[in-house]
Amino acid sequence: MKKITVMCFGTFDLLHPGHISYLEQAKNFGNYLLVVIARDANVSRLKGRSAIDNEKERLGKVNDLSMVDRTVLGNESNKMSVVSEYKPDIIALGYDQLVDLDKLKSVFKGKIVRMKAYREKMYKSSKLRG
Repeated sequence: MKKITVMCFGTFDLLHPGHISYLEQAKNFGNYLLVVIARDANVSRLKGRSAIDNEKERLGKVNDLSMVDRTVLGNESNKMSVVSEYKPDIIALGYDQLVDLDKLKSVFKGKIVRMKAYREKMYKSSKLRG
């Protein structure tokens, strides 16, 4: 069987059922799920606060999930470099994930899919943080 790699990106802080749903949905598009974990410096810069779990803790928790085949840390200075490096077949985005699609499409010519929300009023990391 041909390997079909699906790439997901995220912080995955306070790993919750919404994250699990996102990853399960993504895995359905292929047979190899590669998850890129946001670097601590990028989380602080983009979200204006630090993640509760550091990048190595988040990487380990996501890597332990049964549907995930591999986790890698993102690049601090060039977030798109992992796309060029790993050359996924499909990129799966979260339902509310903010991405510069023009920039992404400049380095990725494959299929980009957007996952459905999972009880977003209950399971959203920013709400769970309090």
